[in-house]
Amino acid sequence: MSYESWFNDFADKHKVILDKLIKNNLSKDEIIDYFDFDNMVKEENDFCPLYKDNKKCHDIKELNCYLCACPNFRFNDAGIKTYNDKKILSECEINNGAKFAGDGVVHQDCSSCTVPHHKAYVRKNFDLDWKNVMTECNLNL
Repeated sequence: MSYESWFNDFADKHKVILDKLIKNNLSKDEIIDYFDFDNMVKEENDFCPLYKDNKKCHDIKELNCYLCACPNFRFNDAGIKTYNDKKILSECEINNGAKFAGDGVVHQDCSSCTVPHHKAYVRKNFDLDWKNVMTECNLNL
């Protein structure tokens, strides 16, 4: 699956949940709380493939899944630039995490970064439309 496909699919799944929460008149803080990992595993088990195994993507006590991806992540399925004859498909705007290479491409490895999964970060960047928060991520446009 391409980055762009994942990005658009995720935005659609996120919107379905948000529409339900807005219809139920939840406040901003209630919406953010709803996206706590433990609640999402229970209430929205199909939202993330890791939920079925009750597994977190990052080993932190209070994991918030509102953003899932990070507003600092940049991607272009055709390549952002080239380095040592490898196409860089994704990178971090704040140079956090690491990179991994394979089959002529380089990807950003966000597994050691927890930036978008803290409630304070979500609150600071909150928007009812996930794509508004993530506008700078998709460089395919």
